[in-house]
Amino acid sequence: MKIKTVLLLVAPLIALPGCGGESSGDKSAGDSATQTMTEVTAADELPSFLSEGLSEEEINELREQILPGSTEDGKTPGEKFQELLEKAKAGDPVAQNGLGVMYYTGEAVSKTVTGQVLDNDAELAAGWFYRSAEQGYADAQFNLGLLYANGEGVEQDMQQAVELFKQAAEQGHVDAQNNLGAMYYVGEGVIRDEEIAIEWFEKAAAQGNEEAKENLEAIMAARSQ
Repeated sequence: MKIKTVLLLVAPLIALPGCGGESSGDKSAGDSATQTMTEVTAADELPSFLSEGLSEEEINELREQILPGSTEDGKTPGEKFQELLEKAKAGDPVAQNGLGVMYYTGEAVSKTVTGQVLDNDAELAAGWFYRSAEQGYADAQFNLGLLYANGEGVEQDMQQAVELFKQAAEQGHVDAQNNLGAMYYVGEGVIRDEEIAIEWFEKAAAQGNEEAKENLEAIMAARSQ
């Protein structure tokens, strides 16, 4: 019997293709195709190969045509990111978790010490999740638990994943409740206990979690055979 888990990160507060603060790449040599692959731009800037040779007026017109404009509150995606970063550095757990998601998914640009641009940065994501989780933020506890379960950005540690899922589950985090039930059912990172697994599945199902409902049905079906 297959028990279903939820292995999705909580959605970020904002979504943007760049970090809004840095650019890199060789802008003086190479063709447009090479620049397209190597240049990193802020979310509200044009790549150099598109703006080269254009007047300021033409650049502004092109920007309006192909780039996202200001949001309802008048802030560009780049400005939104900077605001989120400032809040995270100041200790806001919600912002810290949001940054973690953005670095994990690659929606925020990250680089190695040598300047290589990364598609995503699980280690940096884990760091932000950790800072948020330490403050008791359930979404971050759940997200960090996923990284420990999958061995992404941190060394795989199922016991640590169980502990983090439990912390989030006890706060009512529905996906953590379902995942914790799954961990208890299969005995991953914890001594197998089908009754405890059922308890967590029931809590998640009571909140409308479809995976938990299916898991309960599968367990009951197996018991009736």
